[in-house]
Amino acid sequence: MTDDEDGVGFDAWYVREAPRLLALVTLAVGDRWLAEEATAEAFARALERWPAVRAKGSPSAWVYTVALNQVRSTIRRRSVERRFVLRHRAPPGVAPAPEPDVALWQAVAQLPQRERLMVVFRYVGDLPEADIARALGVTRGTVSSTLSRASFCSSQDE
Repeated sequence: MTDDEDGVGFDAWYVREAPRLLALVTLAVGDRWLAEEATAEAFARALERWPAVRAKGSPSAWVYTVALNQVRSTIRRRSVERRFVLRHRAPPGVAPAPEPDVALWQAVAQLPQRERLMVVFRYVGDLPEADIARALGVTRGTVSSTLSRASFCSSQDE
């Protein structure tokens, strides 16, 4: 990499700043995993834009800002995910899903990828054939015939 104004390129700057940024973010958020993710993302973005970042008055301040923004974004996303899960969890009194049939899923695993995807979308995801067709970019008839063929093939294995 080219040298910055201190005669230090990205590699040397990264080696010098990464441990400090990781320590700062870890202390700020109290979550080592989150801090590692944010630090890695911040330095990846800095590398992508290194000439512009290097030209800033303080590349270190820029990467600290990016890391903390990444933390905020991750925390917001986790909050949204948590609310979604709470809103869509099974109501009390609903029986838990039955244990998967190991032999059945071994048979499904043997299907070609396209058939396997359609079987999973249809029978696990409970998607209608029309939705599967849209998702996979095929006709509804293709989905129907593929599912029929997949069920015929799995019944032949029994």
